Amino acid sequence: MGVLPEWSEGSGSRLMRRNDREIRDFNEILEIIRTCDVCRIAFNDEGFPYIVPLNFGAEVRGEQIYFYFHGAMKGKKLDLIAKDNRAAFEMDCDHRIVLDKEQRGCSCTMGYASVMGHGTIEIVPEEEKEDALRILMRQYHGEAFSFHKDVLKHTVVLKMTVLDMTGKRNRIS
Repeated sequence: MGVLPEWSEGSGSRLMRRNDREIRDFNEILEIIRTCDVCRIAFNDEGFPYIVPLNFGAEVRGEQIYFYFHGAMKGKKLDLIAKDNRAAFEMDCDHRIVLDKEQRGCSCTMGYASVMGHGTIEIVPEEEKEDALRILMRQYHGEAFSFHKDVLKHTVVLKMTVLDMTGKRNRIS
């Protein structure tokens, strides 16, 4: 699948500048994903990205990751997916600012953990919608969750197949 690709010159990607903060361990990246509560999706929109923060759920099959999102049955997201279903994603958590009081002036850094990458998005078929929403709800609720059938009729569920991703963390004591 290439979830954690080897970056090389000329591949269209570049090496991470702060590679000392890069996370390449699949399980550590999954732990960051489980900690995050918002995933930002960047869609292609006529020369400029269109970024939307969304609630999400993650499903892991082997080393393949799928993200699920929900929303209204109409709107700009769906229009953009119909034109180009490729998208970038980003999520982050564990934010904390740390001031260095021994330095003169304002010296500080930010602690964080993040995951970002690329994927393709498709609309989940009607017969799979409820299971996909259960995956999404596990991100926030953790327990079995029941849905009113009327709500399902008015909700679109999207599935992103992750093509590549990387994690990054700045651990601050």
